[in-house]
Amino acid sequence: MAKVAIIMGVPNDHSRLTGILNYASKVLNEESVSFEIIKIHSLPSEDLITAKFDSEAIADANEIVKNSSGLLVLTPVYKASFSGILKTYLDLLPQKGLEDKVILPLVIGGSFGHLLTIEYALNPVLSALGANHIVNGVYTIDKHIDRIENNQFRIHEEAQQRLKNALDLFIRSIKKS
Repeated sequence: MAKVAIIMGVPNDHSRLTGILNYASKVLNEESVSFEIIKIHSLPSEDLITAKFDSEAIADANEIVKNSSGLLVLTPVYKASFSGILKTYLDLLPQKGLEDKVILPLVIGGSFGHLLTIEYALNPVLSALGANHIVNGVYTIDKHIDRIENNQFRIHEEAQQRLKNALDLFIRSIKKS
């Protein structure tokens, strides 16, 4: 059975990216794909900052990645690149830790001006970690995700359709592997 690791590269649970996480989780559940979520901001900050490779929490997160056939990488755009918290965690993965995994980047930003963040910032780092099957990522503008009550979100139809298409391709790919 296909298993997915979801890496959340945000500093808290209140980001609009949580709306994308919730939507992706729903789609994975509907397709009977099991998954585990790694919320980087919940890992011990000192272990992340000091690159404590032998940290139990870091080792547990890396084990989730190792045991997955697919990986969703969620990040906001900060200063024309992916988040620093995501980079800090990616630096703690083994050199070829993403080899033989299907990867789907899901990125949120403030304008289409940062659309190329996936291709020129994130994908090269994923490739350096051994990724050789990166599904075309989805870039969503934050204004296409409405914050509603109780930390819930509503994704606009066009953005939701792009996410669904990419997730469907991702799921087909991991089920083949």
